[in-house]
Amino acid sequence: MRTLSYGMNVSVDGFIAAPGDDLSWGVPSDELFGWWSDRIATTGTALYGRRLWQTMNAHWPTADQDPDASPADVQFAQRWRAMSKVVFSSTLTEVEGNARLVSGDAIAEISRLKEQDGPPMEIGGATLAGHAVRAGLVDEFVVATVPVILGGGIPFLSVLERWVTLTLSEVRTFPGGVVLTRYETVR
Repeated sequence: MRTLSYGMNVSVDGFIAAPGDDLSWGVPSDELFGWWSDRIATTGTALYGRRLWQTMNAHWPTADQDPDASPADVQFAQRWRAMSKVVFSSTLTEVEGNARLVSGDAIAEISRLKEQDGPPMEIGGATLAGHAVRAGLVDEFVVATVPVILGGGIPFLSVLERWVTLTLSEVRTFPGGVVLTRYETVR
């Protein structure tokens, strides 16, 4: 059975994007970016909602071709392209690269993927992750808390009908006052 993790950079007040989908507040340090990149290297499949897919796909497919790209950006772009991706959307008609589109029941497909053997999966996008959390499918939460208060935007999680009990598995600090915490879901 595969594991499923949900991780994002999050403001102190719990948002993954500021109003207007502004992500500029969460630009990671080189060390944190390397940590996320190493994590991508061990991820078998990334599950994306439409909005996060469009954000990632607008940049990473060709980021390593930019003459000003850092070695870390080149490495991340190569890892991101190589990773299998599943995009869940009822409005997109196609996706490109190493990705496939699912327009049907997201929970059924995520459950099917989890039942397979293979490397870990990551889920991205607050709406999609919220559905997976409500269905009890997320095994790990990774929260990189950035020392900023946004006052609004896209929350890390939507409203849940019941609590999810977690066990702390890692705490790590990064430059700029970012604190990364990893939690495992108690089953």
